[in-house]
Order: sequence, then C-alpha cells, then structure tokens
Amino acid sequence: MGKIAFLFPGQGSQEVGMGKQLANDQKAALEIFEKANQRLGFSLTNLIFNGPQEELTLTENTQPALLTTSIAILETLKEHGITADYTAGHSLGEYSALVAAGSISFEDAVFAVRQRGLFMEEAVPAGLGAMAAVLGMERDALKEITDSVTSDGETVQLANLNCPGQIVISGTARGVEIASKLASENGAKRVIALQVSGPFHSELMKPASEKLSNVLSDITIKDATVPVVANVTAQKMTSANEIRERLIEQLYSPVLWEDTIKYLLDHDVDTFIEIGPGKVLSGLVKKVHRRAKTYSISDGETLEAVVAKIKGEA
Repeated sequence: MGKIAFLFPGQGSQEVGMGKQLANDQKAALEIFEKANQRLGFSLTNLIFNGPQEELTLTENTQPALLTTSIAILETLKEHGITADYTAGHSLGEYSALVAAGSISFEDAVFAVRQRGLFMEEAVPAGLGAMAAVLGMERDALKEITDSVTSDGETVQLANLNCPGQIVISGTARGVEIASKLASENGAKRVIALQVSGPFHSELMKPASEKLSNVLSDITIKDATVPVVANVTAQKMTSANEIRERLIEQLYSPVLWEDTIKYLLDHDVDTFIEIGPGKVLSGLVKKVHRRAKTYSISDGETLEAVVAKIKGEA
C-alpha cells in the first residue's frame, strides 16, 4: 500500500450542525469542542451546532469552527489507528494540518485562527476587495492579465491555484472586475464572482499578516512530527521556524494546491483522506489525478465506512 495524506478543508466548507452527531457519540470529539469553548471564552460549539448560518459564515467564526470540527473528526479517527505520512490543508486548513502533525496544540491553533479571521476582516473594509474563480484558463496566461492590471494601479493576483483549469484571483473589487473581463475575452470558459468578505491571499492582506505575526510569536510552534506540505511553496516543511514564516506569508501569497497534490503524488501518496465537512478537496485531487484514491470523512457514518475500507486494503 502507498502512503496516506490527511487533507483539511478551508473556508467555504462550513455548515451549521457539522460535527454535532460525532460530539454526541464520541468522547474524543466532544472534548475538542469543549476545549475550543474554553480557549475562546464563548460557546463556539453552540454556534457550530445551532447557527445562525450568517454568524457562522463570518470569517472570525468560520475559521475556528472548521478547525474545531476537523480536529474533532481527526481525534476520533486516531482511535482507529489510522495515521498519515503527510498532512496538508487548504488555506485555513493548513492550521488543522499542523495540529495533526503535532506542530501546534489545538488550543493555540483555535485561538490563532480566530485572530487570523478578525485580522483578515479588518485588513480591507467590506466591499473594497473581491475574489473570483476563473475556469478553463492556463495559469501563465492569467498571470499576465493580473500583472498588467496591477501595474495599471489596481491590485489583483492569483490567489488559489486549485487544480488544472480552476484558479481563483483576488484583489481590489475594481482590479478583480477588470481582470475577470479580460480573462473572459482571452479564452476563460467562465468567471464566477465568489461570495467572500475580503481579498484573501492577495497583497492587500499584508497588514493582517503583520498582526498575525505577533500572535504566532506568542504561541508555541514545534517541529512537525509528520511532514506538512506548505501552501506557499508546495514543498514539505517540518522546522518550527519555517512553519511560523510560512503561516505569515500564507495570508498574502497564493495557495499552490494543485502543486501540493502533485508533490504528494510524486512522494508515493496514493490515498488522500479529507477530514472535515464537505468534499471540495477530494474533488480537486481527482482533477489533478483521476485515479488517486480519495476518501472524505465528515461524520461518524463516513468515518466508519472509510476505516473499514482502509483496513480492508492494508
């Protein structure tokens, strides 16, 4: 059997009620939800389980909510003895990947991503930044467009390189609008404006990264016990110093997700287990490599099914 990578989703996968059944059934999962409440000083769990959706969708709530749900699932999975050879997470999911790799404690991570969400919200006032998904265009051609728009005075850049033919751009509302129009005129199949609260993974997040740097210097970051593939480089990282630097850069740098999956495939990973709500990352893996084995664990039922399959193959 090849190697296993644990993948952790980022913002956009959240839903009211995620993790609730698991917390009711599994002590290990419940303990994670309780730790989140304690560290944040309010009932994040109540918001995750009962909503309202509008409040859960606020970046400063979504980020700790997704991290908490993913780690609650992970703790339950650990009891079945399934471990990873590598971990990786999409944007916010990188913090879950670092918790899984023993680099950051869950309590420190949930505090850090709550702050990260607040800083991201503060960095650019609502309405001034935007993001859009560009489908069916090569990254070099799209980068030429975003570079030319930026040099004309409106910041816009490649933000998420998710899989072949799916790239998200991010920047000022006007910059994204101009780049979207140019992409459509130059061969993009579709351009979809994203419902996000800010221009994440763009230079406009630099002020947020400076504040995040202070938070990260106050928490303990250890060397990872399992290699984590970084969003910023699509290379493995294990040293605490590098991890801290990459987390700061990550806020204003593109998420190299397609390259991350290719790196894992090149290093003998053939089984990808997505841990957290939704199946977004499993879908992206399949677009990079159709025959890769992907599993998604979002609740107790999917967890039991995946454990049975993997143990059957081992």
